[in-house]
Amino acid sequence: MSGTALTLDAQPGGRSALIALPGVYRPQADTRLLAHALAQEDLGPGSEVLEIGTGTGALALDAARRRARVTAVDVSWPAVVTARLNALRQRLPLRVLHGDFAARSAGRRFDLVVSNPPYVPAPDVLPPSRGPERAWDAGPDGRAVIDRICDNAPALLRPGGVLLLVHSQMCGAQETVDRLTEAGMAADVTARAAVPWGPVLRSRRSWLERAGLATGAEEREELVVIRAR
Repeated sequence: MSGTALTLDAQPGGRSALIALPGVYRPQADTRLLAHALAQEDLGPGSEVLEIGTGTGALALDAARRRARVTAVDVSWPAVVTARLNALRQRLPLRVLHGDFAARSAGRRFDLVVSNPPYVPAPDVLPPSRGPERAWDAGPDGRAVIDRICDNAPALLRPGGVLLLVHSQMCGAQETVDRLTEAGMAADVTARAAVPWGPVLRSRRSWLERAGLATGAEEREELVVIRAR
């Protein structure tokens, strides 16, 4: 798989600082990597964009600033409220919905779907239903949400539409590419970045090593952006 290695400096979400209610995932390296990929896409006035798992709304606001018509979805009420507040503060039109992305987007198609989903492998079989961990825990292989996005992507996109998805190499970039290919899409890794392990990964290092997902020598995590059309 190919992919450009990037240095992550630019902050998504615009010039003014984004607010985040307690428990809402703040933009980090994965958000910045995906924002860089989003900036390369040809979005114009009237483009229909869906963000799955909007958090603070940073990526959705980047698209709205380019005059796209943006719908953002999140299962967390604090995230929905946060994204709405940030849109008001930046005076940008943004439709923010609460609930499961597949249910809230049923019957609609988009020119672009963008997502920074939960992808951190976790010991619990089922992802959490509440709490801040909901923004990152995604089952033992980290793919509980990734696989659903891959399976639903063809129905969400208009002809020629694009999916941009960021996640850790720890949960299998090639598996994501293969799953999207099997769904009838052309997919590839288009960007990579290596970042230091954060506190969540460090706190479960022993489990990750026992699960064969990490080694004791690892100190950096590779992030990937997958683009599918």
